[in-house]
Amino acid sequence: MKTRDSGMPDQDWWESFFDPDGVLDALGLRHFDGPVVDVGCGYGTFTLAVARRSAQPVIAVDIEPVMVETTVRKARDAGFTHVLGRVADVTEASFGVDPGSAAVVLLFNLLHCEDPCALLRTAVLALRPGGRVAAIHWRSDVPTPRGPDLAIRPRPDTLRGWLIQAGLDITVEPLVLPPYHFGMVGKIPSGA
Repeated sequence: MKTRDSGMPDQDWWESFFDPDGVLDALGLRHFDGPVVDVGCGYGTFTLAVARRSAQPVIAVDIEPVMVETTVRKARDAGFTHVLGRVADVTEASFGVDPGSAAVVLLFNLLHCEDPCALLRTAVLALRPGGRVAAIHWRSDVPTPRGPDLAIRPRPDTLRGWLIQAGLDITVEPLVLPPYHFGMVGKIPSGA
């Protein structure tokens, strides 16, 4: 199922909205000790940024075959053989990893979906002990050139509550990711 108010604009325009390395740094995602799952990989903007930082498997998941093909092709062209593609409807299928095996799940610009808590629960199932969910979304306090309708955009306090409800400890509190996003990170608690 495609997320409501979804769709990808022209690649160059889309990628102008992000500083992938800056976002990953701000979220504390500098090193990865296991597989990373980029849910809704789009053009691979963040998939490739993670692949540059880690030799661990990076699994690019999207419902659109052309997005997965584009991401995997860009990865191969850059010499990254550890990027794997998976076409999947994440509301009905796994993220492409064994349960309890992922070190990080990226949920970037997705949590305006119809059931964000279900998506977060699926992310938690994919994580191993100490694993993290990193989430970013379009801000609603400033005008943005893209993004879903304001009525369905999660706000930082709402997203924080969803992460806690999914059983995660907040390790990176809500922060602004200029110019148009905010983000945070939750982690599987020790001993969970």
